[in-house]
This record gives sequence, C-alpha cells and structure tokens, in this order.
Amino acid sequence: MSLNITKKKIIVKKMIQINKNALSAVIVDFCGVNSNNLNKLRKKSRENDIIINIIRNKLLKLIIKDSNFQCLDPLIHGPILIAYSLKHPGAAARLLKKFSKIDQNFKIKAAAFENKIIDSKNINLLANLPTYKEAIINFLVIIKDISIGKFLRVLLAIKNIK
Repeated sequence: MSLNITKKKIIVKKMIQINKNALSAVIVDFCGVNSNNLNKLRKKSRENDIIINIIRNKLLKLIIKDSNFQCLDPLIHGPILIAYSLKHPGAAARLLKKFSKIDQNFKIKAAAFENKIIDSKNINLLANLPTYKEAIINFLVIIKDISIGKFLRVLLAIKNIK
C-alpha cells in the first residue's frame, strides 16, 4: 500500500517524537521472519516499554537525521525493523537478542546508544546493562555485605580488647 505525502509526514512527525524520547535504538534485518513471530515480538515489546516499527528506509533516514541515532544512517538498507528503548537503554537489545535465538532469519545489524554505534558482535554490552531495579538490588547487596563486615570487625576488636 503506498502512502501519500500527508500520511508520510504524520508518520515522520510521530517517529521524530519517539526518537527524541528514546534512550537507545536497535536496527534489525527481519527478512524471512514469520509474521506471527513478529506479532509475538510486538506484544513483548509493549510489555517492556519498547517501540518497534517497520519504516521505509528514506523515512527512517529523515527521522534519525540530527538525532542521537544519526550514526545508524550508513547501515540503513534493505528491510529494516527499528526498536526504541524508552525506559532502559538495554531493554530493546535484550528482547531482540532473545528473539534472534528463536528465529534464525532475525539478524541484529547494530544499535545506537549515546550517539555511538554498537555493532552486532558487541550487542551484549548494551544487552547486559543492568536495569534500574537490578542496579538497586546489587547496590543494596553490596551495602549489606559492607555493613556486616564492619560489624564483624567491631566484634573482633571488642574480643581482642578483653
């Protein structure tokens, strides 16, 4: 279905707003992926605050122009799916990495985070970023270990004095 110029402008305007609010973006070659699998992926993405879109390459280049994701411009060719992470920078990378293990035709091309390209070989760097909840739990565990260690040292000092 071809889009007229007004529909294209609406799509670009909407996606530019999403592009401004996104923390990271991942582009994927989805050629040969079953549409039922894509629908499952979209459902999981909605649960994780990830926006997934399939946009024409020319429109996508207009959308990412002068943004944090402009570094992805040379990689945009062929069928492209773009996923934007809104709440956590590694959320889209995690989800797409899991999905690429399920469907062999789903190939991650690259990701962009803080105006830097992360290629498909190093996508684990972005996917392994802890979520805010995981980071807080790790911080509390460290604080707990430190406080218990300090308490034991005080008890040993008291024992050595007596």
